[in-house]
Amino acid sequence: MSAGLVQLVRRAKLFLLDMDGTLYLGDRLFPHTLPFLEAIRRRGADYLFLTNNSSRGTQDYVDKLTRLGIPCKADDFFTSTHAAIAYLKKHHPGQLVYALGTASFSAQLAQAGIPLTHRLEPGIGCLLMGYDTELTYQKLADACQLITQGLPYLATNPDWVCPTATGYLPDCGAMAQMLEHATGRLPHVLGKPKPDIALMAMALKGCQPADTLLIGDRIYTDIACAKAAGAGGILVLSGETKVSMVAGSDIQPDALCNDIGEILSVFD
Repeated sequence: MSAGLVQLVRRAKLFLLDMDGTLYLGDRLFPHTLPFLEAIRRRGADYLFLTNNSSRGTQDYVDKLTRLGIPCKADDFFTSTHAAIAYLKKHHPGQLVYALGTASFSAQLAQAGIPLTHRLEPGIGCLLMGYDTELTYQKLADACQLITQGLPYLATNPDWVCPTATGYLPDCGAMAQMLEHATGRLPHVLGKPKPDIALMAMALKGCQPADTLLIGDRIYTDIACAKAAGAGGILVLSGETKVSMVAGSDIQPDALCNDIGEILSVFD
């Protein structure tokens, strides 16, 4: 156990926790997840589940984690959809948004008061794309037309893949690269690695970057976000990232662990 890892964990008052590939894969909960969450609370610290995955609404995440055996409530989550809602209200207030995403994604946006459409019509102010597990060719065709027209083009996250128990699936970043080949444009990203999502989560809990530790399985989103926000960043190898990828990256974590079980040992 490195002294740097011990120092990082023991000074943290807030843990921002990625979920996919960090706490579970698909419907398989990692064995150390529950003891790890309990150890954080026992220490008197707090945590938020911080995810780029916009395919599920907050209640869907509550339902999933509850099924996996993790006690949770809606206030325990801060997602890229929350970050998108905040951005739209600040930069595109009242504008009609073409929502390219799941029904759950659209429902969360609508509940927050964002005017939405799912078809081409006059008055669309911007295109917002999420991780769409219900993607259709018509959505892609509509998106290409809006992007080519020069409308503001936003995406919840740049993740290339979503890890599952059976392998990787194309995520929002992969879809954005496909659209780039057709239109020549990439979206403005709102979730990790942008620091805003982490800083908003810290503000909710009244914590500063120096008191915050972000734990995740991706260098280019989780660790990049931690660095940009001024927080500590621990990379776990239980999801997308492999050791060979770490060595070749310009972004380096403050600590590298096989899984959260190694981090849990610091609490003992």
